[in-house]
Amino acid sequence: MRFLRRPKIHTDEVADSWQPRLYARLIALILLTAYAIAFVIENSKQVRIHFVFATARVSLIGLTLVALAVGLLGGILLAQLERRRRRRSHQPADPPDAV
Repeated sequence: MRFLRRPKIHTDEVADSWQPRLYARLIALILLTAYAIAFVIENSKQVRIHFVFATARVSLIGLTLVALAVGLLGGILLAQLERRRRRRSHQPADPPDAV
């Protein structure tokens, strides 16, 4: 099996060419990082959570990140269960035993 290779780029061409995708990705990364920092700073105050038998004080950003993680994990687990269910339903039934 042969692997496809990228064509070699001469260093003179790289220095002279403008790469809009690279700059767009860098700008998007910088904007997302700035937004994440602002989000954390804005939601750093303490809030009270009332459970059935107890009350706790946590930072709002911690609560938000825990809720995000639980939702992500739940979504991944549900997707895995759905994939397993689909795989089992598409398998052919076992042939009857020959006597």
